[in-house]
Amino acid sequence: MSTTPSATSRAPLPVSLAGAQQNELLRALDRDELESLFPHLELVQLPAGKELYGFGERLEYAYLPTNAIISLQYINEDGATTEIAMIGREGIAGAAMYPDERATNTAIVQCAGYAYRLHTDVLRAAFRNGGTMARQLMRYTSIMFAQLAQSVVSSRHSSIDQKLCRWLLDRLDRSLSAELKVTQESIANLLGVRRESITAACGKLQAEGMIECRRGKIVIVDREGLELGAGACYFAARSKTTQFDAAAV
Repeated sequence: MSTTPSATSRAPLPVSLAGAQQNELLRALDRDELESLFPHLELVQLPAGKELYGFGERLEYAYLPTNAIISLQYINEDGATTEIAMIGREGIAGAAMYPDERATNTAIVQCAGYAYRLHTDVLRAAFRNGGTMARQLMRYTSIMFAQLAQSVVSSRHSSIDQKLCRWLLDRLDRSLSAELKVTQESIANLLGVRRESITAACGKLQAEGMIECRRGKIVIVDREGLELGAGACYFAARSKTTQFDAAAV
């Protein structure tokens, strides 16, 4: 059962124009449109491991990260987990376009940080009003479909090494530093592969000077090397994100 951030025991965190614009989707909005959302935006702290919503639950809030990273996962009945998408400051998690919409995945905070929380009723009203919010949501939906499609292709046709390189790059693209707080065990769980396979792949990348493995952390040393190792799937999804960023400017 998910729990949502609450401000009942502490003072609400301040909402500001500069703060909201750390999320690229909010930054792309016209200033008047963004300011009209201010009374409805709530800045919330997201600790690592927090479940924002679970599969089948009613989507009441959408989350627009600033520096947090949210993992969208599918959890089988036996508890096995597979990550299907990753969302950072470029996007939004939990966007529901019709009342009583239910989640088709589970959203878990992968990297602690902050996000702006918006009630889905407000989001739907902004979408119906048209403007930049509607356009950005449609563009981002297209990007998510591309990301999901490439994930399916990667799962069937990519090697463990390629999957790891792509996962590290996806995480790096949404991080504010080259130091990723993540364990090899969690990567293996999210990719749906054996821990030993990820350990071997990390060892290979470290030997080639692309990463440094530390306790609970992976430091990216050679991004270009990871890009070469990731294969075409990473660049196909990345090109969609680049198009979205260009349209947002």
